[in-house]
Amino acid sequence: MTWILAAALAAQMGGAGMVTVAQDLMSGIEEPRQVAVQDETAWARLWRAHAGDGLPPSVDFGTQTVLAVFLGTRTSGGFEVEITGVRVEGGVTVVQWVEHRPAPGRVAAMIITSPAHIVAVPRVAGEVRFERVTPSAR
Repeated sequence: MTWILAAALAAQMGGAGMVTVAQDLMSGIEEPRQVAVQDETAWARLWRAHAGDGLPPSVDFGTQTVLAVFLGTRTSGGFEVEITGVRVEGGVTVVQWVEHRPAPGRVAAMIITSPAHIVAVPRVAGEVRFERVTPSAR
């Protein structure tokens, strides 16, 4: 019975249950970081570090978990981060993410960026592991 529940949760979280809360090129978080947030206090603290003093977007932590990936400072434009999927594997929630880089030979703005992607997913329990994956061709 447990594997059926895990399979249903994994199918739900693969895409349909994942909602982007914010996807930015200019995060206030300048060091690479991956975070799972389960409560309002931690969410307010993370949002303040990411976006400053404004109120964080509303998240129902009774039913949702926030997952975030911050690339840290990059020395040019053209960088992005994307959380591409979430699955349950052996009781561990695995968050897949990809870093998109400027294409070779393409002109990129010479501006400091700090890309971030923050999503809300159905509430997860237990260990969360972030896994960087290779980007597909864009």
